[in-house]
Amino acid sequence: MGWALLGVGLLLALCALLRHGLRSAPRPRARPELRGRTAIVTGGSSGIGAATALELARCGARVILATRSARRGEAAASRIRRPPPRAGHTPGLAPGPAPAPLRPQETGNNEVLFMHLDLASLRSVRAFASTFLRQEPQLHLLINNAGVSAGGTTEDGFSLPFQVNHLGHFLLTQLLLERLRSCAPSRVVIVASSAHCAGRLRPEALGRPPSGLFSTFQDYCDSKLANVLHARELATREQGTQVTCYAVHPGFVNTSLFRHAPLWLKPLLLPLARLLFLEASEGAWAVLDCATRDGLEPLSGRYFTHRGPRLPWAAARDDRLARVLWEASERLVGLGAAGGQ
Repeated sequence: MGWALLGVGLLLALCALLRHGLRSAPRPRARPELRGRTAIVTGGSSGIGAATALELARCGARVILATRSARRGEAAASRIRRPPPRAGHTPGLAPGPAPAPLRPQETGNNEVLFMHLDLASLRSVRAFASTFLRQEPQLHLLINNAGVSAGGTTEDGFSLPFQVNHLGHFLLTQLLLERLRSCAPSRVVIVASSAHCAGRLRPEALGRPPSGLFSTFQDYCDSKLANVLHARELATREQGTQVTCYAVHPGFVNTSLFRHAPLWLKPLLLPLARLLFLEASEGAWAVLDCATRDGLEPLSGRYFTHRGPRLPWAAARDDRLARVLWEASERLVGLGAAGGQ
């Protein structure tokens, strides 16, 4: 039933977007030089995550695709690593004067790797962090991008969207925080959503699916509110360390996030998404802006769209709620007050 409210919400959002110019995609900035810098992108095998990883690789970064599916993760890493064709040469044809088109998944950057990460398993998050810290000496960018909208319960007993979208990323960030500090200046970018406006966080019931007819949609909105508050509190706690953090709404993007929508809703969602929503590569620019744009340090903890910093809804500016969420999240994932393992 949560999808019924989602359908209504999407129609209202589309009306507002059409009024303001829906496909007002961000203008890409000049690519920064990122050679010698290491980035992790969760959910980096598809959608906004894959587009973000591709651009970071084009900038010369060492990029770790942290994703659940080994098959999709390895395939995405291989596509990004593939060298572009030489100008004036198409494999299998005689050389000619016309340059071969650059296929969008090719960079020639061999420092793009897959590492397994299942955010629905806190055990997997710990294993990923342990392997990464053992194998990779540097970390400059942590892009907490992966997300789900489906209902369900994880092996740890939490609701699926709240754990994947918030708790898993919270634990991952804490386990990698010392490495981020040692490589500073460094950044954490949390992919949030304008859906945070409908979020309601109950500290005594965090991690449990909300009740009611629209529980799945509410659960997703709650996790997005948690994303914005996480960025706010992390920025407060990391003042003076040169680790900065940003929550970003990438726009209404045509990705596979809502692939679990019921059959009756897909005939409405899919054509509208193809016609009116941004492409993943366009949505990635807001994420890349927060990850690489010079001079954003004074805005650590803020909420961004592709138009720049924006005020989130009131609940996402509640510092007391941000602290309560942080402390409750530490307890739920089994971290001590100091953030240790």
